[in-house]
Amino acid sequence: MLDIKWIRENPDLARKGFDAKFTPINVDELLNLDAERRKLLLEVEKLKAQRNDASDQISKLKKVGKKDEAEKLIASMKSISQLIAKIDNKVGGVNASLDSIMYLIPNIPDNGVPVAPGAKGNKVIRSWGDANELQFKGLDHLEIAEKLGWLSMRKGGKITGSAFPVYEGYGAKLERALINLMLDRHTKQGGYREIWPPALVNRASMTGTGQLPKFEDDMYRLKDDDLFLVPTAEVPVTNLLRDEILQEKDLPVKYAAYSPCFRREAGSYGKDTRGLSRVHQFDKVEMVKFVTPGKGLEELELLVKDAEAILQALELPYRVVLLGTGDLSFSSAKCYDLEAWAPVTGKWFEVSSCGYFGDFQARRMNIRFRTQNQKLEYVHTLNGSGVALARTVLCLLENFQTQDGKVQFPKALEPYLK
Repeated sequence: MLDIKWIRENPDLARKGFDAKFTPINVDELLNLDAERRKLLLEVEKLKAQRNDASDQISKLKKVGKKDEAEKLIASMKSISQLIAKIDNKVGGVNASLDSIMYLIPNIPDNGVPVAPGAKGNKVIRSWGDANELQFKGLDHLEIAEKLGWLSMRKGGKITGSAFPVYEGYGAKLERALINLMLDRHTKQGGYREIWPPALVNRASMTGTGQLPKFEDDMYRLKDDDLFLVPTAEVPVTNLLRDEILQEKDLPVKYAAYSPCFRREAGSYGKDTRGLSRVHQFDKVEMVKFVTPGKGLEELELLVKDAEAILQALELPYRVVLLGTGDLSFSSAKCYDLEAWAPVTGKWFEVSSCGYFGDFQARRMNIRFRTQNQKLEYVHTLNGSGVALARTVLCLLENFQTQDGKVQFPKALEPYLK
């Protein structure tokens, strides 16, 4: 959530930011509601001050025995109390209207983000490894995984529905090996604290990270309990510190967590959905950071490096893409995608998204820290996939298959596949 005071003081910058994200926001309506709210609060504060003064006078009159005068003053205060209640009710209505807009306002993009609609502003920053074709006619990931008996989309469809994969035998072991490798690297080398979070979260948690209210239709929801299956471990892990006050000396806080992830992928019609390219359930290791203001962009670069370290360990060719404003998520101010190469499919697949949110999420979750000067400020948050497994498995199968129809995985995985 943005700071309404900042919008009030910088309406033109706010409009520019919303336009850059191609999101129509009626700033005038927002500011009118804000002005009405502040006017009502000023009125009610004056009336409450008047009522407090009267209470003091009533107390003094009673002490000196002037009971009749005290009773008259008490009677005159009833109308003021009624007026206060009426204004308080109005303030509640205005607050509700204001919140209904504020929770749908996206984060403002950082100045370094290219402005362009859709994916047109996306820019490849760097690449690693050789994105070449195989030296023989290979199989795509689904063909080789099914041939080896490691993956079945058919069985997943029978059990649940389309786009729910079932990993079997060595395929299941590969999934577990990747999770362990990633968590070991992030905790032992990256300094992240491991978290094993719930796979179900409440509405407040989803609202805090920005999935709600805007994207509720994209989420899997348990209607009887009003709980949601996590779309990413970002949701439960970031909410670990909701309503908490941290100390500046303890920042940054760094968490890494594995979770299954569930996404309806309602907007995937017409996109490539073969095999593991786009599924409703997948495994992912997520990194989450809480940092001091002014450190966010620096920490974002380090976060990307931590995600890159996993892809380098897996020897997967990849590229780092800076997203333009039209491709930024609702909550992001700046984001890099890491895309791995699949030589048989002939495509780059996003396997990690690393985003910086400023204080946007922290305001929604009320996560603050106390500075060395004892001042309370909102932390800045970041998160990044470290990395998502379904597409990573896709790329591993296509890159490391051999001409005789087997798969020779990279050395980093060998200890985990024994």
